[in-house]
Order: sequence, then structure tokens, then C-alpha cells
Amino acid sequence: MDAPRLLIIEDDADIRALLAEFFGREGYAVEVLDTGRDALSVAARFNPSAIVLDIMLPGEDGFSICRRIRATSQVPIIMLTAKSSDIDKIVGLELGADDYLGKPFNPRELLARVRALLRRSAISAVVPSEASRQRLRAGELLVDLDARQVTTASGIAVALTSAEFDLLAAFITHPRRVLSRDQLLDWTRGREAGPLDRTIDVTVSRLRRSLARHAPDLVAAITTVRNGGYLFGLKVEPA
Repeated sequence: MDAPRLLIIEDDADIRALLAEFFGREGYAVEVLDTGRDALSVAARFNPSAIVLDIMLPGEDGFSICRRIRATSQVPIIMLTAKSSDIDKIVGLELGADDYLGKPFNPRELLARVRALLRRSAISAVVPSEASRQRLRAGELLVDLDARQVTTASGIAVALTSAEFDLLAAFITHPRRVLSRDQLLDWTRGREAGPLDRTIDVTVSRLRRSLARHAPDLVAAITTVRNGGYLFGLKVEPA
């Protein structure tokens, strides 16, 4: 099996060298950049399995780079943020990042988060046989949970980030139930909810926008329950 490929965009030379060596020892193929100037061209050439992206970069910042990458790719992105800056985390999630980690951090926690994202993504997964795939229909949307593919009933592909797909999967596998933010965080991110409770709110907002062009019935089906969480109101059945 090919080694997973990690693109690290970090201007701090010490952190950059530490992460390159650490992930290299863990079996990753690593490419590093100290600015975002060549991020898109390097990503196109290197085809990373995931990207670790610092926010505070010289010149173009990580937010802008994340937005440009997300315009053409659904590659998982983990943003490195200032330890106490919740607003950075919220903005990063709004722009399409899949996860965030505050500085200073333990490289092993970053490794665990990268591994979790890769497990949840389709990048290195083996596609199940046609007979064994789990496919569900919700309104006009067809969701292949195993292949992590979403299409409309007319066959149009719906592009979702890893975090958006995980949230949609949580909704359609638990329809017509009020799901708390803690439950959704646990199911979609593999960790308990922290103080940044808006993580799920931001991802729900992103999911609604991603669905709006192709499946407006699903947008309306995801309702906010005051002091409760969210409820997915459509009937879900095997496709």
C-alpha cells in the first residue's frame, strides 16, 4: 500500500522540521512549504492525502489558502491555530477546514487527528463491492455510505468535504430524532465536545450551503431544535 502523503504548510522552521521528521518516521511521505504561495501547484503535483495548514503565514494567510484549496479539492485539511483563538477555529471551519489544533500541540495528537481524518475519508479506502455497499435515499439525494459518495436522483455528484459528509451520514442514519451537539461531535469527529460548541453549528451551516444547489428539500429537513440540537426530518430508506 502506498504511504499516505502529507503536505505541511508552516512558516516556523522548527515546527516544520519537527513535523516532517515525525511524520516521516510514522511512514508518511511528507512535503513541506514555508508559505502558501505555491500551495495549489504543489498540492496538484503531490496529491496529498491530507494537508496541515498554519493560519499565520507570511503573505497570504491560511484562511485564504484554505478557501482556494477547497474551491478545487475536497482533501482533508487540519488548520493550526493560536491556542486561545476560538474565532480562528470558527472561520477555518466556515472556509472548509475539517479539523483544527491549537498551538502549542503534541505531534502525537496531530498524528491521531490526521489518522482519524484519513479513516473517515475515501482517499485511501478500498471501495466495497457493489453488492455490499450501503446506499440510502433521503428525498432527492442518494448517499453511498461506504464509498462516501453523494449524488442526486438524476445522477449529479454533490461535492462535500469530509466533515460535511460525516455530518450528513450522522443525520441520515438517525432520521427523525433530535441529535444533540455532543452526540454529533462524538459521531463525526471521534472525540468529546469541547468548549467550542459552535463546531457543529458551523458544519451544519456549511452542509446546508453545499446541499442548497442540488437538494433544497434536505436543507429544509435539517432543523434546529432550541436547547436540543438538530433534527433531520425526512424519511430515509434503502436506495
